[in-house]
Amino acid sequence: MDIGQFLAIFISGVFIYNVILSRFLGLCSFIAISKETKPALAMSGAVVFVITMSSMITWLIYRFLLVPFGMEYLRTISFILVIATFVQFVEMVVKKVSPALYRAFGIYLPLITVNCAVLGIAVLNVDMFFVNSKAVPGSFVYSVFQGVCAGLGYTLAMFLMSGIRERLELCDVPKSMKDFPLGFVIASLTSLAFLGFNGFSR
Repeated sequence: MDIGQFLAIFISGVFIYNVILSRFLGLCSFIAISKETKPALAMSGAVVFVITMSSMITWLIYRFLLVPFGMEYLRTISFILVIATFVQFVEMVVKKVSPALYRAFGIYLPLITVNCAVLGIAVLNVDMFFVNSKAVPGSFVYSVFQGVCAGLGYTLAMFLMSGIRERLELCDVPKSMKDFPLGFVIASLTSLAFLGFNGFSR
């Protein structure tokens, strides 16, 4: 395994192809939960866990179940089942440990099941680290690491967004721009700022 490959995956996953700000996946929770830093970071922690574990399990399912039996066409439905299982587990843990946080998440915690960021990374791992249905050397470790880095990129985006929105609560914002309209403006400007990292990929 190449250290340079790990570095490339880290920089790409966190900055250049940030799952929210560059790939535009998982925007529903990004806009809805990012009003305050604490719920935003808690949601990020849940997403990091689900993405990482899903990357691990989906690789194993694809490599040892779908490919040997020629059922690659079932990858989407099987990946969604894996993600749904982990989301259910996270939901039960959060509800037991912190009911207040569970109520703050509302409908958006179960929606991690269909969060396109989680499914997108699982599919991306298969596309990147399998060639002609054969796993490249070190692909399992690369897939798990890419899941972690994508989760860190999600966390970075949520942290930036929630910090900005918390500060704007102290400002005199026009009523027509409060909440979601202003959230989309902030997301757009932050995404444009992250386009600067694309220079590293050339």
